[in-house]
Amino acid sequence: MTPASHTPTGPRVIVALDFASADAALAMARRLDPSSCRVKVGKELFATGGPLLVTRLRAMGFDVFVDLKFHDIPNTVAAACRAAAADGAWMLDVHASGGRRMMEAAREALEPFRQRPLLVAVTVLTSMEAADLAEVGVGDDPEAQVLRLARLARDSGMDGVVCSPREARLLREHCGPGFVLVTPGVRPPQTAADDQARIATPADAIAAGAHYLVVGRPITQAADPVAALAAINQQTGLQR
Repeated sequence: MTPASHTPTGPRVIVALDFASADAALAMARRLDPSSCRVKVGKELFATGGPLLVTRLRAMGFDVFVDLKFHDIPNTVAAACRAAAADGAWMLDVHASGGRRMMEAAREALEPFRQRPLLVAVTVLTSMEAADLAEVGVGDDPEAQVLRLARLARDSGMDGVVCSPREARLLREHCGPGFVLVTPGVRPPQTAADDQARIATPADAIAAGAHYLVVGRPITQAADPVAALAAINQQTGLQR
């Protein structure tokens, strides 16, 4: 199974709408311009807003990354991806550690869609360091584990992976220019790391080869979210 080769178009900053309610997420979305960013709906927000929230964000003009990190038996993950695609997701993700058969099933479930979502696989969470991996039985450092899982994802037909900005250059070299790299753990200079361990600035992430930057609190908790987003787009040369 050969993954599609992707060339990014449109906004490359994905604003993580990490809010506890649909109303709060929609209020933030109303302040943002779909021509300047995409948005991400994660587990907490999806649990409160559900597919209807994705529909409402799409009606506002946003491409939506449905970030539910599916990880289950192949049939279950395939069905979940199919349902999210039917809801109009622009991008979906699964856990690469679910293995080849799970990822292949997810990809095959999306093939009938005329406008298929991008399908990416999570490698190693950006909150994890070597000690965390060791506790779950992984002896390699994060970089080696990310590369192993990225290669498996590529060979299983994924469009790309979610990785930290620190691994972006390595994966760009080993997985090719058309392999999608989505990087959370992006923090502008002089911004708190919060609960992220493997981070980089927006400019460094783009220079390392990232296609899309996921940025949450530095935008959504800024005094002026619109200005914060514009500054990130400008810093990375992505200002439209």
